[in-house]
Amino acid sequence: MDYRLTEELQMLKDMAYKFGQAEIVPIAHEADEKEQYTPEVRMKAAENGLLGAWIPEEYGGAGVGFLGHAIITEELSKACIGIGLNLYGACFGAQNIFNYGTEEQKKKYLPPICTGEYVFAGAYTEPNAGTDVAGYKTRAVKDGKDWVINGTKMFITNGTCSTHMIVQAITEADAKKHSSFSQILVPCDTKGVTRTKLHGKLGLRASDTAEIALEDVRVPQANLVGTPGKGFYQLMHFFDITRIMIAAQALGLSEACLAASVKYAKDRTVFGAPLGSYQITMQKLTEMAIKIEALRGFVYKAAWLVDNGTPDYTLAAMGKYLGGQTAVFCANAGVEIHGGYGYMEEYDVQKWYRDAKILELYEGTKEAEIMTIGKLLQK
Repeated sequence: MDYRLTEELQMLKDMAYKFGQAEIVPIAHEADEKEQYTPEVRMKAAENGLLGAWIPEEYGGAGVGFLGHAIITEELSKACIGIGLNLYGACFGAQNIFNYGTEEQKKKYLPPICTGEYVFAGAYTEPNAGTDVAGYKTRAVKDGKDWVINGTKMFITNGTCSTHMIVQAITEADAKKHSSFSQILVPCDTKGVTRTKLHGKLGLRASDTAEIALEDVRVPQANLVGTPGKGFYQLMHFFDITRIMIAAQALGLSEACLAASVKYAKDRTVFGAPLGSYQITMQKLTEMAIKIEALRGFVYKAAWLVDNGTPDYTLAAMGKYLGGQTAVFCANAGVEIHGGYGYMEEYDVQKWYRDAKILELYEGTKEAEIMTIGKLLQK
């Protein structure tokens, strides 16, 4: 096996890293402090082919596959996972269109994502149902040639800045629980859609998160994405793949923590010697590096398998689980190595510490990943 990236992927990695350092790092602190979405960076990313880069060229993307998408996610996350999410997450939910949509839907909705014109959101989670996907209550009923949708969605990424969203709703009320859901594309400016930005998040503050209320929202039945009654299974497949990107976020953030900690350990003098010369510091740095390399193996292999048509959902779930743990560990170690300075906002490690926790929570908590992996192992 050849573990080296192809020349094209290495060039993509270098370009994404340089973009993140040049366009994201200088504004990351302010965007975090002000909870500020950054559309101007999104448009610059589009100019560089970084939006929806996994989308095939025939639909306007760069066609770099999911490994390329994971690499972009990793490199942008080194700069800021909040602003980075605004970029690699601009297509969030649109994977359902690529996987299950009609050819007409693909040609209409995928290219504008890559140019920065469209931003998608996945309107899945509800106030009383997150990990329990089968507990969603939002309903859509047929009325003439339309769907009429009512319900509330919570913690929606890109919630107030999106142009379109994929709404998970009960459409087959009489069917068994897992066969009652469908996915419907809703333009965000549709009458009856109310979006409220959520403030006061611990981390990931530059990423837009919202509560979305849908009150008698009417869209054409042609906006159905995929097969009626198969929405639950479509969503599970969606998360099986996007878990890899959460692990890639964790990889990038962890690498940033390690790089900053190595630099500080070399520069900081304690008791007349560099901080990095002490065994306890070496131990922290070593454990960070080992966990990062293990995580990289999960991320790259899981993404590569998707591109080769042989996805391993157990591996993806393992990567997501390890990713959250690695990011939290590395961020915590980074703060400890920086000591009192690590607690101050002038040093990035305090921000990364706050950001890291979400990687154990969204798109499946670490407890949910344990259940997923455990069940898959016993099949």
